Amino acid sequence: MTDDMLRSVELTRIGPARFKATNARGGETFFGTGGEDPDFTPVELLLAAIAGCSALDVEAITHKRASSTTFDVHAEGHKVRDADGNHLTGIRLSFDVDFPEGPEGDAARDRVQAAIEMSRDRLCTVSRTVQLGAGIDYETVSR
Repeated sequence: MTDDMLRSVELTRIGPARFKATNARGGETFFGTGGEDPDFTPVELLLAAIAGCSALDVEAITHKRASSTTFDVHAEGHKVRDADGNHLTGIRLSFDVDFPEGPEGDAARDRVQAAIEMSRDRLCTVSRTVQLGAGIDYETVSR
């Protein structure tokens, strides 16, 4: 694989149970355990990543016809602990998308469900990775 296919983030501990994630372009986000601070938990980041990835796909497809007047996505899942360990079940995305009246809006509305299905079945790297169950290698780097 080529380097342009590689995606990475760096994590830095910034306090007790709080981390900063930095991407290769210098963007930052913060997360923690969801205690007193407003930071996202890792599970919330996963839900946001799934919803965000699909939202970008659906918006890119429908925007070719008309710009939405409303575009909201709700992501949810149940965190469970069972024989398989901790994981989410019942992950669900709900799209609330509306377009202006008229032929362009009608054309965009007609594409929403197909765009959602394309994102779910082929386009969204995040949800596809979760659905396919990609393995993760863990390693220790000692200093």
